[in-house]
Amino acid sequence: MPKMKTKRALAKRVRVTGSGKLKRHCAYTSHLAPRKTTKQKRHLRKARLVSNSDFKREKELIQF
Repeated sequence: MPKMKTKRALAKRVRVTGSGKLKRHCAYTSHLAPRKTTKQKRHLRKARLVSNSDFKREKELIQF
């Protein structure tokens, strides 16, 4: 059976941390940005970890 290919669309959006978790950027950062408060934009700048429920799905797609 051939090897599973990595989903490139997901690979471009997440990074694998040293402990094996997936790090992602926040949504809602660019579209209609002037309407958002400075506090909201500042909090959206930081990267987040993928939630446990999504991690189970995405680890199969990223093949690490």
